[in-house]
Amino acid sequence: MEVAFQPSLLDLADDAGPGVGPLDALRRTTLGDGAWVDVLPGWFSGADELFAELVGGVPWRAESREMYDRVVDVPRLVHTYGVGDPLPHPALATARDRLSRHYADELGEPFVTAGCCYYRDGRDSVAWHGDTGVNGRGVRGRSHDTMVAIVSFGSPRKLLLRPRGGSTAVTHALGHGDLLVMGGSCQRTWEHAVPKTARPVGPRVSVQFRPRNVF
Repeated sequence: MEVAFQPSLLDLADDAGPGVGPLDALRRTTLGDGAWVDVLPGWFSGADELFAELVGGVPWRAESREMYDRVVDVPRLVHTYGVGDPLPHPALATARDRLSRHYADELGEPFVTAGCCYYRDGRDSVAWHGDTGVNGRGVRGRSHDTMVAIVSFGSPRKLLLRPRGGSTAVTHALGHGDLLVMGGSCQRTWEHAVPKTARPVGPRVSVQFRPRNVF
């Protein structure tokens, strides 16, 4: 059963439109092996408006990939804004720049790309992985500490993290306008996933800010 996204009566943008709040309330959880996660619920105000603009304005595309000697559809729609590409809403550029300033001492470089994923319902997902490169590109995450900052819009979905090759997962329920940042060794020593769910859920868009050459 397809479920439509239900806007929040409390999520109101000011006259300037959607925007982000301060990052002072970020909560850090140490995962082990040099990995950590920062979480800030409700970082975006006006998230309803921004969600609608992302669903309608991003040039979403379907992808397929080879798996086990056959080609399968990727179970979500995607689009990536590369270095220098204008983002689909000014509030996302503000978010990226604010994250770059906040993490400048730890990261040592700015966030410069924005990958977008559109989960249309509970059948859409992303399998266990770390952002350690695609087709020979972006291999920095395999050997260097880095960061990936995720902002979630729309219906809540679970993001799971587990030690690479492990079985016990840490669960974060990412809601509307929430921020989650994976840092330290997280991309090479841990994996993350958004699993399928049989529970009726509405659509969700995630935006992942990354430094240069991290995929």
